Amino acid sequence: MAHVWDVAAFILKERGPMSAMTLQKLAYYSQAWSLVWDEAPLFPEPIQAWANGPVSPALYGYHRGMFTVAPGNIPGNPDALTGDEKETVQGVLSYYGDMSAQALSDLTHAEAPWNLARPGLKPGESSSAEITHEMMAEYYGSLPANA
Repeated sequence: MAHVWDVAAFILKERGPMSAMTLQKLAYYSQAWSLVWDEAPLFPEPIQAWANGPVSPALYGYHRGMFTVAPGNIPGNPDALTGDEKETVQGVLSYYGDMSAQALSDLTHAEAPWNLARPGLKPGESSSAEITHEMMAEYYGSLPANA
């Protein structure tokens, strides 16, 4: 199994430099759709429901303080992903990859997994609550087009 930093390195290899927020959201959607399409997690690291949307703290540790993340900024190995895993991430990139960081953040805020992990919290309020695999699989698996 790959790690979130391997997935991030693959995303950066495929798409080039991007904002840290965009990278976080693309890693999140890669995990969510892997749970639906491949019926398995893409990486073991948890995702939390932070104020600006889903965030992998493990990935955040590598890009903290950076607005733009470029290939080489994340010490992951893009070749650690299997062929099926790369296909899943490429599917995510083809659907979500051209969206702005703000559009991706807004989208995650409108979806059930982030909201379910933040019951009773106000917008902008800090949280380290986990968005579970079950939350992601149930919600994204219920969508009609499955991206």
